[in-house]
Amino acid sequence: MKIFAGLLLGTLLLWGIETFVPAASIEVNGTAKDMVLRGDKLVIGTDRGHIEVFDAKRFTRMEMIAIPNVKDFMGDEIPARVLSTDLFEGRYLLLSDSGKGGYSDLYIFENGKLEKLLNADDKKALIKARFVDKDHILLGYLSDEVSLFDIRVKKEKYRTQLSESKFSDFQLNEDRTQAVFACESGVLSLVDVQTGKFLKHLEGLNVDNVYKVDFKNGTVSAAGQDRRGAIYDVSTGKGSYIKGDFLIYATALSPSARKVAFAMDEQNNISVYNTFSKVKTAYLKGQKSTLNVIIFADENRLFSASDDNTVLVWDLEK
Repeated sequence: MKIFAGLLLGTLLLWGIETFVPAASIEVNGTAKDMVLRGDKLVIGTDRGHIEVFDAKRFTRMEMIAIPNVKDFMGDEIPARVLSTDLFEGRYLLLSDSGKGGYSDLYIFENGKLEKLLNADDKKALIKARFVDKDHILLGYLSDEVSLFDIRVKKEKYRTQLSESKFSDFQLNEDRTQAVFACESGVLSLVDVQTGKFLKHLEGLNVDNVYKVDFKNGTVSAAGQDRRGAIYDVSTGKGSYIKGDFLIYATALSPSARKVAFAMDEQNNISVYNTFSKVKTAYLKGQKSTLNVIIFADENRLFSASDDNTVLVWDLEK
Protein backbone atom coordinates (compact mmCIF):
# COMPACT_ATOMS: atom_id res chain seq x y z
CA MET A 1 0.00 0.00 0.00
CA LYS A 2 2.88 2.38 0.90
CA ILE A 3 4.60 1.61 -2.42
CA PHE A 4 1.39 2.33 -4.34
CA ALA A 5 0.89 5.59 -2.47
CA GLY A 6 4.46 6.63 -3.25
CA LEU A 7 4.03 5.87 -6.94
CA LEU A 8 0.75 7.78 -7.03
CA LEU A 9 2.35 10.81 -5.39
CA GLY A 10 5.26 10.67 -7.84
CA THR A 11 2.84 10.51 -10.77
CA LEU A 12 0.86 13.47 -9.49
CA LEU A 13 4.05 15.50 -9.06
CA LEU A 14 5.15 14.66 -12.60
CA TRP A 15 1.77 15.73 -13.94
CA GLY A 16 2.31 19.10 -12.28
CA ILE A 17 5.57 19.72 -14.17
CA GLU A 18 5.05 21.64 -17.39
CA THR A 19 7.75 21.70 -20.06
CA PHE A 20 8.29 25.02 -21.81
CA VAL A 21 10.22 26.08 -24.89
CA PRO A 22 11.39 29.68 -25.40
CA ALA A 23 8.64 32.19 -26.14
CA ALA A 24 11.14 34.44 -27.94
CA SER A 25 14.86 35.00 -28.36
CA ILE A 26 17.15 38.04 -28.49
CA GLU A 27 20.34 38.01 -30.54
CA VAL A 28 23.35 40.00 -29.34
CA ASN A 29 26.69 40.73 -31.00
CA GLY A 30 28.93 38.63 -28.79
CA THR A 31 28.66 36.28 -25.85
CA ALA A 32 26.33 37.54 -23.11
CA LYS A 33 28.39 37.73 -19.90
CA ASP A 34 26.05 39.73 -17.66
CA MET A 35 22.48 40.98 -17.82
CA VAL A 36 20.15 43.17 -15.74
CA LEU A 37 16.52 44.14 -16.11
CA ARG A 38 15.71 47.71 -15.09
CA GLY A 39 12.10 48.65 -15.71
CA ASP A 40 11.40 47.92 -19.37
CA LYS A 41 15.09 47.90 -20.33
CA LEU A 42 17.13 44.71 -20.59
CA VAL A 43 20.85 45.57 -20.45
CA ILE A 44 23.27 42.92 -21.70
CA GLY A 45 27.05 43.04 -21.34
CA THR A 46 29.10 41.10 -23.90
CA ASP A 47 32.66 39.88 -24.45
CA ARG A 48 32.88 42.12 -27.53
CA GLY A 49 33.45 45.38 -25.67
CA HIS A 50 29.93 46.77 -25.42
CA ILE A 51 26.54 46.60 -23.76
CA GLU A 52 23.29 46.28 -25.68
CA VAL A 53 20.02 47.73 -24.40
CA PHE A 54 16.75 46.08 -25.45
CA ASP A 55 13.09 46.85 -24.96
CA ALA A 56 12.14 44.07 -22.54
CA LYS A 57 8.60 43.78 -23.95
CA ARG A 58 9.18 44.13 -27.69
CA PHE A 59 12.69 42.60 -27.68
CA THR A 60 13.99 45.31 -30.01
CA ARG A 61 17.45 46.84 -29.64
CA MET A 62 17.30 50.41 -28.32
CA GLU A 63 20.95 51.28 -27.88
CA MET A 64 24.51 49.94 -28.05
CA ILE A 65 27.28 51.44 -25.91
CA ALA A 66 30.91 50.55 -26.65
CA ILE A 67 34.09 50.95 -24.62
CA PRO A 68 37.66 51.18 -26.01
CA ASN A 69 39.60 48.08 -27.05
CA VAL A 70 42.36 46.73 -24.84
CA LYS A 71 45.66 45.00 -25.64
CA ASP A 72 46.26 41.32 -25.01
CA PHE A 73 49.54 39.81 -23.79
CA MET A 74 50.87 39.88 -27.37
CA GLY A 75 50.15 43.59 -27.69
CA ASP A 76 47.29 43.11 -30.15
CA GLU A 77 44.11 45.15 -29.78
CA ILE A 78 41.04 43.11 -28.81
CA PRO A 79 37.54 43.98 -27.55
CA ALA A 80 37.34 44.46 -23.79
CA ARG A 81 35.25 41.80 -22.06
CA VAL A 82 32.39 43.39 -20.13
CA LEU A 83 32.22 41.57 -16.80
CA SER A 84 29.32 43.45 -15.26
CA THR A 85 26.75 46.08 -16.18
CA ASP A 86 23.90 48.05 -14.64
CA LEU A 87 21.52 50.99 -15.19
CA PHE A 88 20.23 53.59 -12.73
CA GLU A 89 18.26 56.72 -13.65
CA GLY A 90 19.75 56.98 -17.14
CA ARG A 91 23.31 56.25 -16.04
CA TYR A 92 24.90 53.04 -17.37
CA LEU A 93 27.66 51.10 -15.63
CA LEU A 94 30.28 48.98 -17.40
CA LEU A 95 32.94 46.95 -15.58
CA SER A 96 35.47 45.35 -17.94
CA ASP A 97 38.77 43.50 -18.11
CA SER A 98 41.59 46.01 -18.70
CA GLY A 99 43.87 43.44 -20.34
CA LYS A 100 46.61 44.29 -17.82
CA GLY A 101 47.53 42.07 -14.89
CA GLY A 102 44.00 40.90 -14.17
CA TYR A 103 42.92 44.40 -13.19
CA SER A 104 39.67 46.08 -14.20
CA ASP A 105 38.36 49.18 -15.91
CA LEU A 106 35.19 50.85 -14.65
CA TYR A 107 33.09 53.19 -16.80
CA ILE A 108 29.84 55.10 -16.58
CA PHE A 109 27.91 56.29 -19.62
CA GLU A 110 25.40 59.12 -19.41
CA ASN A 111 23.98 61.65 -21.88
CA GLY A 112 26.08 60.28 -24.71
CA LYS A 113 29.37 60.56 -22.79
CA LEU A 114 31.64 57.75 -21.58
CA GLU A 115 33.69 58.41 -18.44
CA LYS A 116 36.36 56.11 -17.03
CA LEU A 117 36.31 55.90 -13.23
CA LEU A 118 39.00 53.24 -12.69
CA ASN A 119 41.75 51.76 -14.84
CA ALA A 120 44.54 49.19 -14.60
CA ASP A 121 46.82 51.69 -12.81
CA ASP A 122 44.38 51.63 -9.87
CA LYS A 123 45.15 47.89 -9.51
CA LYS A 124 41.67 46.73 -8.64
CA ALA A 125 40.83 43.13 -9.50
CA LEU A 126 37.06 43.55 -9.66
CA ILE A 127 34.54 40.94 -10.79
CA LYS A 128 31.14 42.56 -10.31
CA ALA A 129 29.63 46.03 -9.90
CA ARG A 130 26.12 47.34 -9.28
CA PHE A 131 24.64 50.77 -8.62
CA VAL A 132 23.44 51.39 -5.08
CA ASP A 133 22.17 54.81 -6.13
CA LYS A 134 23.13 57.24 -8.88
CA ASP A 135 26.36 58.27 -7.13
CA HIS A 136 27.50 55.03 -5.47
CA ILE A 137 28.58 51.65 -6.83
CA LEU A 138 28.95 48.41 -4.87
CA LEU A 139 32.07 46.51 -5.95
CA GLY A 140 33.00 42.85 -5.54
CA TYR A 141 36.73 42.02 -5.57
CA LEU A 142 38.22 38.70 -6.68
CA SER A 143 39.71 38.51 -3.17
CA ASP A 144 36.19 38.44 -1.65
CA GLU A 145 36.25 42.06 -0.54
CA VAL A 146 33.33 44.45 -0.76
CA SER A 147 33.65 48.19 -1.27
CA LEU A 148 31.37 51.15 -1.88
CA PHE A 149 32.68 53.51 -4.56
CA ASP A 150 31.68 57.19 -4.57
CA ILE A 151 31.44 58.35 -8.19
CA ARG A 152 31.62 62.06 -7.29
CA VAL A 153 35.03 61.89 -5.61
CA LYS A 154 36.20 58.66 -7.31
CA LYS A 155 37.12 57.03 -4.00
CA GLU A 156 35.96 54.07 -1.94
CA LYS A 157 34.03 54.86 1.23
CA TYR A 158 35.15 51.53 2.68
CA ARG A 159 36.71 48.23 1.70
CA THR A 160 35.90 45.16 3.78
CA GLN A 161 37.45 41.69 3.62
CA LEU A 162 34.71 39.07 3.94
CA SER A 163 36.73 35.85 3.76
CA GLU A 164 40.00 34.34 2.55
CA SER A 165 38.20 32.55 -0.29
CA LYS A 166 37.82 33.62 -3.91
CA PHE A 167 34.77 35.77 -4.67
CA SER A 168 32.05 34.39 -6.96
CA ASP A 169 29.00 36.67 -7.00
CA PHE A 170 26.91 39.13 -5.04
CA GLN A 171 23.31 40.29 -5.15
CA LEU A 172 21.60 43.33 -3.65
CA ASN A 173 18.19 43.19 -2.02
CA GLU A 174 15.32 45.25 -3.45
CA ASP A 175 16.01 48.49 -1.59
CA ARG A 176 19.81 48.08 -1.98
CA THR A 177 20.46 48.30 1.75
CA GLN A 178 21.93 44.80 2.07
CA ALA A 179 23.89 42.48 -0.19
CA VAL A 180 24.73 38.79 -0.04
CA PHE A 181 28.21 37.75 -1.20
CA ALA A 182 29.15 34.26 -2.40
CA CYS A 183 32.60 32.68 -2.55
CA GLU A 184 34.32 29.37 -3.27
CA SER A 185 33.88 28.10 0.30
CA GLY A 186 30.10 27.84 -0.01
CA VAL A 187 29.56 30.24 2.90
CA LEU A 188 27.48 33.32 2.08
CA SER A 189 28.13 36.70 3.73
CA LEU A 190 25.39 39.24 4.39
CA VAL A 191 26.64 42.84 4.55
CA ASP A 192 25.25 46.31 5.20
CA VAL A 193 25.75 48.25 1.97
CA GLN A 194 26.24 51.74 3.45
CA THR A 195 28.83 50.75 6.05
CA GLY A 196 30.34 47.50 4.76
CA LYS A 197 29.58 45.95 8.14
CA PHE A 198 29.35 42.16 8.15
CA LEU A 199 25.89 41.12 9.41
CA LYS A 200 25.78 37.32 9.35
CA HIS A 201 26.80 34.16 7.57
CA LEU A 202 24.38 31.93 5.70
CA GLU A 203 26.01 28.52 5.77
CA GLY A 204 25.63 24.77 6.05
CA LEU A 205 23.84 24.07 2.76
CA ASN A 206 26.59 24.45 0.15
CA VAL A 207 29.95 22.75 0.77
CA ASP A 208 31.79 24.04 -2.31
CA ASN A 209 31.94 27.07 -4.59
CA VAL A 210 28.68 29.00 -5.01
CA TYR A 211 28.57 30.32 -8.58
CA LYS A 212 25.54 32.62 -8.36
CA VAL A 213 23.14 34.02 -5.77
CA ASP A 214 19.84 35.89 -5.78
CA PHE A 215 18.20 37.90 -2.99
CA LYS A 216 14.47 38.65 -3.01
CA ASN A 217 11.84 39.24 -0.33
CA GLY A 218 14.07 38.13 2.54
CA THR A 219 15.09 34.94 0.72
CA VAL A 220 18.45 33.97 -0.79
CA SER A 221 19.02 31.26 -3.40
CA ALA A 222 22.48 29.89 -4.17
CA ALA A 223 23.71 27.86 -7.15
CA GLY A 224 26.45 25.47 -6.11
CA GLN A 225 29.31 23.53 -7.67
CA ASP A 226 28.31 20.77 -5.24
CA ARG A 227 25.08 20.24 -7.28
CA ARG A 228 23.00 21.84 -4.54
CA GLY A 229 20.47 24.58 -5.12
CA ALA A 230 20.27 26.20 -1.69
CA ILE A 231 17.43 28.36 -0.35
CA TYR A 232 17.88 30.43 2.85
CA ASP A 233 15.51 32.47 4.98
CA VAL A 234 17.69 35.49 5.73
CA SER A 235 15.99 36.37 9.02
CA THR A 236 16.57 32.94 10.58
CA GLY A 237 19.67 31.92 8.62
CA LYS A 238 18.08 28.52 8.06
CA GLY A 239 17.07 26.76 4.86
CA SER A 240 17.31 23.66 2.73
CA TYR A 241 18.59 22.60 -0.66
CA ILE A 242 17.43 20.85 -3.81
CA LYS A 243 19.80 18.27 -5.27
CA GLY A 244 20.69 18.68 -8.95
CA ASP A 245 22.18 16.30 -11.50
CA PHE A 246 25.09 18.53 -12.48
CA LEU A 247 27.00 21.65 -11.42
CA ILE A 248 24.43 24.40 -10.83
CA TYR A 249 25.72 27.53 -12.57
CA ALA A 250 22.78 29.94 -12.21
CA THR A 251 19.76 30.75 -10.09
CA ALA A 252 16.99 33.34 -9.76
CA LEU A 253 14.09 34.10 -7.45
CA SER A 254 10.76 35.52 -8.56
CA PRO A 255 9.84 38.95 -7.09
CA SER A 256 7.72 37.33 -4.37
CA ALA A 257 10.38 34.62 -3.82
CA ARG A 258 7.62 32.02 -4.15
CA LYS A 259 9.40 30.56 -7.17
CA VAL A 260 13.06 29.72 -7.62
CA ALA A 261 14.90 28.73 -10.80
CA PHE A 262 18.08 26.67 -11.01
CA ALA A 263 20.13 25.35 -13.94
CA MET A 264 19.94 21.75 -12.75
CA ASP A 265 21.37 19.47 -15.43
CA GLU A 266 24.15 19.01 -17.97
CA GLN A 267 21.83 19.99 -20.84
CA ASN A 268 21.53 23.56 -19.41
CA ASN A 269 17.79 23.23 -18.87
CA ILE A 270 16.21 25.42 -16.20
CA SER A 271 14.05 23.90 -13.47
CA VAL A 272 11.52 26.09 -11.65
CA TYR A 273 10.39 25.09 -8.15
CA ASN A 274 7.93 26.18 -5.51
CA THR A 275 10.34 27.74 -3.02
CA PHE A 276 8.52 26.45 0.06
CA SER A 277 7.49 22.92 -0.96
CA LYS A 278 10.57 22.36 -3.23
CA VAL A 279 8.21 20.77 -5.79
CA LYS A 280 9.28 21.28 -9.41
CA THR A 281 6.57 23.10 -11.34
CA ALA A 282 8.21 23.93 -14.69
CA TYR A 283 11.00 22.69 -16.93
CA LEU A 284 12.50 25.13 -19.45
CA LYS A 285 14.23 23.45 -22.40
CA GLY A 286 16.19 25.17 -25.15
CA GLN A 287 19.34 26.70 -23.69
CA LYS A 288 22.35 25.76 -25.82
CA SER A 289 25.28 26.76 -23.60
CA THR A 290 26.33 27.07 -19.97
CA LEU A 291 24.04 29.53 -18.20
CA ASN A 292 25.42 32.83 -16.89
CA VAL A 293 22.30 34.69 -15.75
CA ILE A 294 18.62 33.97 -15.07
CA ILE A 295 16.19 36.83 -14.32
CA PHE A 296 12.53 36.75 -13.32
CA ALA A 297 10.80 39.76 -14.89
CA ASP A 298 7.66 38.89 -12.90
CA GLU A 299 6.18 35.71 -11.46
CA ASN A 300 5.79 34.06 -14.87
CA ARG A 301 8.27 35.64 -17.28
CA LEU A 302 12.00 34.96 -17.31
CA PHE A 303 15.12 35.89 -19.29
CA SER A 304 18.20 33.68 -19.46
CA ALA A 305 21.66 34.31 -20.89
CA SER A 306 24.38 31.75 -21.51
CA ASP A 307 27.82 31.45 -23.12
CA ASP A 308 26.53 32.32 -26.58
CA ASN A 309 24.90 35.23 -28.39
CA THR A 310 21.25 34.29 -27.73
CA VAL A 311 19.19 35.48 -24.77
CA LEU A 312 16.04 33.43 -24.29
CA VAL A 313 12.64 34.64 -23.12
CA TRP A 314 10.34 32.28 -21.20
CA ASP A 315 6.62 32.63 -20.46
CA LEU A 316 5.23 30.22 -17.84
CA GLU A 317 1.63 31.13 -18.73
CA LYS A 318 1.87 29.93 -22.34
